[in-house]
Amino acid sequence: MWRIRPDDLTGDAIRALVVEHLAHMHSLSPAESVHALDVSEMRHRGVTMFTAWDGTVLGGMAALQRLDRHHGELKSMRTTTAARGRGAGRALLLHILSAARAEGLSSLWLETGAEDEFTAARSLYAGEGFTECGPFADYVEDPLSVYMTRTL
Repeated sequence: MWRIRPDDLTGDAIRALVVEHLAHMHSLSPAESVHALDVSEMRHRGVTMFTAWDGTVLGGMAALQRLDRHHGELKSMRTTTAARGRGAGRALLLHILSAARAEGLSSLWLETGAEDEFTAARSLYAGEGFTECGPFADYVEDPLSVYMTRTL
């Protein structure tokens, strides 16, 4: 169904999805509560982007950022409007979990929104074993953020 592959962030479709993701995050939260990265920040931070494809149609993206030798962070998880409800998000999340294990990471962390708009995302993460926790890495307490982690 969904073919997941690493992405170098040079294609028009993925670049447009990153722009859409950032615009949507900024429409929901003030700038200080938006932690999504643009393409140049992803490259600078050494993020590995994965994309989900149905043939030649992009269905979504999710990135893995190594925090240190043992810990990683799920970044920029988003599906396209057309792919919502078709399993692209779960396929990407499962792929990220597998990639993190293959890299020898022992835990994965994420930050997502606290607003109702993020209920489905939080449910997806919880369904795959993530539990709420406090801020990690450089994050600070923020009423608009929910932090989650999972042991691998």
